[in-house]
Amino acid sequence: MTDDISVKKMKVAQLKAALKKRGLATDGLKADLAKRLQAHLDEQAAADAVAPAVEEEVVANAPPEEEEMADVAAPAPAPQPDEEEIKMADVEEMADAADPEPSPKRPRRGDDDNHQAVTLYAPPLEDDVDRQPNIRTSSLAEPTMKLSGHKGSVYCLAYDPLGEVLCSGSFDSTCLLWKAGGKCENLNVLSGHKNAILDVTFTNDSEKIVTASADYNLGVYDAMTGERIKRFMGHGGIVNAVDVCREGSASLAVSASDDCTARLWDTRVRGEVGRFEDDYQITAVAYANDGNAVYTGGIDNCITCWDVRAMHKSMTMKGHADTITCLALNPKGTHLLSNSMDGTLRTWDIRPFVDDAAGRKKRHDKTFVGGTHNAEKGLLNCAWSANGTLVTGGSADRVVHIWDEPSAEELYVLPGHVGCVNSVVFHPKENVVASASSDKSILVGELSS
Repeated sequence: MTDDISVKKMKVAQLKAALKKRGLATDGLKADLAKRLQAHLDEQAAADAVAPAVEEEVVANAPPEEEEMADVAAPAPAPQPDEEEIKMADVEEMADAADPEPSPKRPRRGDDDNHQAVTLYAPPLEDDVDRQPNIRTSSLAEPTMKLSGHKGSVYCLAYDPLGEVLCSGSFDSTCLLWKAGGKCENLNVLSGHKNAILDVTFTNDSEKIVTASADYNLGVYDAMTGERIKRFMGHGGIVNAVDVCREGSASLAVSASDDCTARLWDTRVRGEVGRFEDDYQITAVAYANDGNAVYTGGIDNCITCWDVRAMHKSMTMKGHADTITCLALNPKGTHLLSNSMDGTLRTWDIRPFVDDAAGRKKRHDKTFVGGTHNAEKGLLNCAWSANGTLVTGGSADRVVHIWDEPSAEELYVLPGHVGCVNSVVFHPKENVVASASSDKSILVGELSS
């Protein structure tokens, strides 16, 4: 064999010399070669022992004329390699096996190893989270929506009894009508007042809107067209509040003014139909559900009940330590909610007969704390939910506070405004709350159930 042939047969000594030239170790080479050679010979012997048996079976089953051909086709036994010789390729393979490089992969565990598979938690991808259904509790297009359009502080809000329209009154002397569901599109603008609108309410048939303004007048608007159909004049001071009869005639309304009077109005006639005179400015008013009583509150820190039929004062409820800014009746008409500049909201039992164990009348029921008033001394409102289980009120800390009425526990603290929250109202049909602020915006959002 010449050097040009790539595969050489070499003696052990020659192999050692070749390995040393390549810088490979030669310790134990002969013993390793002998071991590998013996294994190769044993494997070849086993293969040779199996091959004749298979060929004899094939020849036995072959036709007579093909037996001679089968004998000719039988392969000759392979020559046995010399124990002292080995191919160069095998030498290089054994050298690599003698000095293996470390593998970067972790070794696999055998099937016999006692181990327990551990599955790690894989958080869902953002796409999977987005595909999850969004459970909604109202007809709003989004869980929380911001309504902008007023050019001044928003002082008052009111939903119509059907829950289809939201009305907002502002320092810019206008009222804006908004759709109560969907994207809350602006429907109309009520104009005509010459000063800030301090309070607004719908009549019980949802057809008219009554507004109270700092221009000493009240306005009556058509809820469908937005046109002013009547203006009530007669107050000698700022009109702070207005309310309507819920269960009686849709034409009746009552107003409270800084001229120390509360006046009754009927949209069917010209001018006032009744007047209650107090010793101090009246800042809040509420009409009883049956229309037989009117409740007023003012800077004297007291709540006064007036009998509409007899036109005189029937009782006074004391407990607040500062000016009362708003009054609101619960849906059943049995309790009155008041907001005061002393930082508390209180409920009062106004049923005809209320006696405690000692036989003394006790009208005050619960006190709700958490809201605040500031140096602006604004007339912050208060309101009940449609089922009477939640109460809320305006607060100067820029947060909407909502309390559970039976337990007087604060359930929600809703941020979002950047100015004093002047008014908060509940939707009459859905689990939605709307708030108005001095930041000129209105926030409408769902409450978690």
